[in-house]
Amino acid sequence: MSVDAPAMLAAGRRRVTELPRWSARLGWLALLAIAAVLPLLFDATSGFIDDSVVALVYVVMALGLNVMVGFAGLLDLGYVAFFAFGAFTVGWFASPFFGAASIHVLVPHALHQVPGIHLNFLLVLLVAALLCALVSAIIGLPTLRLRGDYIAIVTLAFGEIIRVFAVNGSTIHIAHNALLTNGRQGITPLDQVKLPFLAPFTELDLRPWYWLALALVVVALFVVVRLRDSRLGRAWVAVREDEVAAVSMGVPLVRTKLLAYAVGGAMGGVSGAVLASYLNTVNADQFAFSFSIFVLAMVILGGMGSVAGVVFGAILVSFINNRLIPDVFAHLPSKLGLDFSLTDLGFGIFGFLLVFVMILRPEGLVPEKRHRLELAEGVASETTGAERR
Repeated sequence: MSVDAPAMLAAGRRRVTELPRWSARLGWLALLAIAAVLPLLFDATSGFIDDSVVALVYVVMALGLNVMVGFAGLLDLGYVAFFAFGAFTVGWFASPFFGAASIHVLVPHALHQVPGIHLNFLLVLLVAALLCALVSAIIGLPTLRLRGDYIAIVTLAFGEIIRVFAVNGSTIHIAHNALLTNGRQGITPLDQVKLPFLAPFTELDLRPWYWLALALVVVALFVVVRLRDSRLGRAWVAVREDEVAAVSMGVPLVRTKLLAYAVGGAMGGVSGAVLASYLNTVNADQFAFSFSIFVLAMVILGGMGSVAGVVFGAILVSFINNRLIPDVFAHLPSKLGLDFSLTDLGFGIFGFLLVFVMILRPEGLVPEKRHRLELAEGVASETTGAERR
């Protein structure tokens, strides 16, 4: 029986357009309302809220990486560099680390007696976004003439360079004998987060952290969706699909790629700053290459280029890594008479999940409509060709 590829594509388009646009927006609003009241159902220091805060921060990171990989087709294996710069922004500008300085901007009066640089948390987030956007543009410059695997190799190298600087920064002295980083000893403690009209965030009540992370997710979703549907978003897709054709149609390649790097890097920096503040430490051991693969797995499992898929993939992978493996299934092997913990196989489990999804659902768990139709067209063409032979 032959497969009619145009008919399949038409059917796919009809299924996509069956629901009105307002129903999708209503669904997102309902999910947002449920997410907003969710922490009220748990204790203020619940482990579930703790895992949820980390998962929401990972959502922002994954959305940023999706701009690079899913929208623009720039395979970045050094995304941990932006997490590092965002975290160090908090360590440099919201802690007593630079004790020789005495700078205090819009912080509680109690911090005025503490040496170091202390900026308001919202200013720290702004500095992290701008710094990481600049760094990502600098990292992107050597990759402008590269494609595919070569971009991955270069970005991987930059990620490792940043990690080495983070580890060895305790031997690098800058002005007034201050150190660049504190290496594996880490920069701690960090300033308490204090937002306007709210009490300082503490470890005794994790709900404000949850709502802060949820607000960042909402802002990130708004920015990403608006960019995706803009002229710049269409240029990213054109570059991803065929770089030569995009240039021939007048797409400014340099600016388009650098903007993808800058947007993705800024989102990675902001989420890194929030995660560092939540963990109350900036430690060089946090910036391993495996973290980049961890975030990339969220994008691939959810569906590259799909905003909803990346959100789902980030939450799923985060809860598997932080809750299911260490808390729920950690001792399952010992119950079967095996002498190891499931946490020892964490990366093996994620590798298995990636292989499993790539075989059964290569477009991801919640794929982008364009990507899904392209794969359906490809399968139809291959089937038709096989039947003809």
